[in-house]
Amino acid sequence: MSYIQPAFDGTDITAPAPAATRRIADDYEAWITEIWPAFVAAADTGQPFTVDEIARQHQLPDPPNAKSMWGQLPTRLQDAGIIRHHGYGGSARARQSLVHVWIGVPAQHREAVARRRREDRAARRDARRAAA
Repeated sequence: MSYIQPAFDGTDITAPAPAATRRIADDYEAWITEIWPAFVAAADTGQPFTVDEIARQHQLPDPPNAKSMWGQLPTRLQDAGIIRHHGYGGSARARQSLVHVWIGVPAQHREAVARRRREDRAARRDARRAAA
């Protein structure tokens, strides 16, 4: 093996293509606004899904901090009354991991579910304050 640098004589030296990675959004709220419709559409189907399935299917961008911010998304969707927990399933990305499976709340029930979650959260907050 030679350690001599080759002379660049104008021949085409192509670099390998970069790995296909998802785009990373710069702003969390802008990211939420961009991906929200895909998850509402998934919820409207009435079929169970995982967050990763929808992200891969629609080629959604990653959030600014992918390790923690993907986990915040289901909570926001639950708080809005769009999804509810359906069960557990295997991860497509990491085959041995167990992930949450979600299912959509029917559109006519979403506001009632969201209101109930707000009331439950307020009751827990008041109970913690009373105990302190």
